[in-house]
Amino acid sequence: MPGALSELDLTKQIEDKSDYRDKVQSLQLDLLHFQRKILDSHRHVILVFEGPDAAGKGGVIKRITEKLDPRVLRVYSIVKPTEEEYRHHYLWRFWTKMPPQGEIAIFDRSWYGRVLVERVEGFCSEKEWKRAYGEINNMEETLVDGGAIILKFFLHISKEEQLKRFEARAADPYKHWKISEEDWRNRKKWKEHIEAAEEMFERTSTKAAPWTLVESEFKYYARLKVLKAVVKKFTQEFGE
Repeated sequence: MPGALSELDLTKQIEDKSDYRDKVQSLQLDLLHFQRKILDSHRHVILVFEGPDAAGKGGVIKRITEKLDPRVLRVYSIVKPTEEEYRHHYLWRFWTKMPPQGEIAIFDRSWYGRVLVERVEGFCSEKEWKRAYGEINNMEETLVDGGAIILKFFLHISKEEQLKRFEARAADPYKHWKISEEDWRNRKKWKEHIEAAEEMFERTSTKAAPWTLVESEFKYYARLKVLKAVVKKFTQEFGE
């Protein structure tokens, strides 16, 4: 049965690339303006980014953060848990990273790993990942009740585009660090990862913290879509 990802139009791209940089800078200025409002408020912001390997999460995050005040901003690139983290409930290591009032935290991968890669690779039991949907929804609802603004983005590309990006990274000595054996291994279970993502949307896209799906086959389009969505949400919460 087709899901939300299959309905995305991955051919979407910006019509006029000549003013792309100007549009990005304008939106970045808006974000800087809102960062001051966030700092003066009793709110805090949590941005979550998920998606296939090489979908462009890092590039989007760079455009969000590069003009902001780094003193009240944290970016977390989530990898496998440490030995200490393994000894706690899987959400523990994320609770410790939640931002205080007035600050922003960005997660490049997140607690959703429990229902994505951990589910697919068998790093947790079926009972554990099925239970995780409710645990995650409860956590996010608690954060929103406490003043958090949560924005969750899933950047999606085709399997063919992922292969092109993998091969480009492998051929570029400055980008070797971006590709690993784990990336190639995950690619072999593309269908399983997509199925896990589709169920994740169904079970965890809530009123408090909905998912935004982003067509990321063309990077400029994806970056502008996310920047616009963040600015729109901040405008709704804080005014112009």
